[in-house]
Amino acid sequence: MSIQLMIAAAYLPPDVLSQSQKLALMKIADSADDETRLARPGLTRLAAWVGVTDKRAITVVTELIAKGLVERVETGKAGRAAVYRVFPLGVPPTPTTPELKAAAEARKAAPRNPRKARSGVVRSAPAKPAMTYQDVEAREAERQQEAGKAQAEAGFQAGNPEEEAGFHGGNPEASDGRVPPVEPDEFHGGNPLGSSGETPSFPGSSSVLPFPPTPTADAVGEPAPAPADALTPDREAPQKGCARHRGRPAASCRGCGTNPRAGREREREGAKAAEHQAHGRFWDEWHEDAASRRQRVEEHRESVDAARRAAREAVRESKARRQQKT
Repeated sequence: MSIQLMIAAAYLPPDVLSQSQKLALMKIADSADDETRLARPGLTRLAAWVGVTDKRAITVVTELIAKGLVERVETGKAGRAAVYRVFPLGVPPTPTTPELKAAAEARKAAPRNPRKARSGVVRSAPAKPAMTYQDVEAREAERQQEAGKAQAEAGFQAGNPEEEAGFHGGNPEASDGRVPPVEPDEFHGGNPLGSSGETPSFPGSSSVLPFPPTPTADAVGEPAPAPADALTPDREAPQKGCARHRGRPAASCRGCGTNPRAGREREREGAKAAEHQAHGRFWDEWHEDAASRRQRVEEHRESVDAARRAAREAVRESKARRQQKT
């Protein structure tokens, strides 16, 4: 660890090194020996010190080598860090305080973009900032005073120098004016209807004329329509079916009921109704048969009991025969 080399690297001016390059140089100087100036900073710690990635850290070290501030003695390999020599051309001296102040003043006076700087032009000093509200009011009053002076000078140059600046006095009074002194009280009424004056008169609006009567249907030879209150055969008994093919049904018309699709729908509905009716008859017959059987059992209870006993005996005999065979 070398404090002297770190201090020398820290005081290098910004026009020589960037911030990343200065941090990398300080890390290498921190790891260097005072006598040999050899350092093994390691890529991982160098990237962490500068705050960049490993690839960017290698690029920064290459830039320092190109500027002659660092020399690569040994190339790094897997498991072995590279060896660098700090300041191979000599350690720069540490600047004094007056030198640092002079360099700062020179940087302030220098243009920010030297390529666009104009030679022989001195920048004006910035305006003094206002400290209180009184400074702001004084500055505003001075600005208004200067604006009034400029306006007065402009009016003096535009008008007669012997007259004062201001608005124009207006037109001089004359006997023959352009506008008559008295305006008419109302507009002219115009020529009366049917007058023979120069201005032609037009008849009034046609809205005052009576409207002609509405022509009826019988006036042109057509039969007059029947009144709404009159009863006709059609109105007495409204016809059913299609109005287009009345009296002669068409082969395919829904209104006439001869459409094939409508016919198929009717057939399906008829078949469904017949099936439903058949199911209803089946269950009705079954319920009737069950009711008649129950009625017969209730009427002939002895015969039913005898039939049950005979059935039980037959079952016992069949079981006994199966056991004998086995």
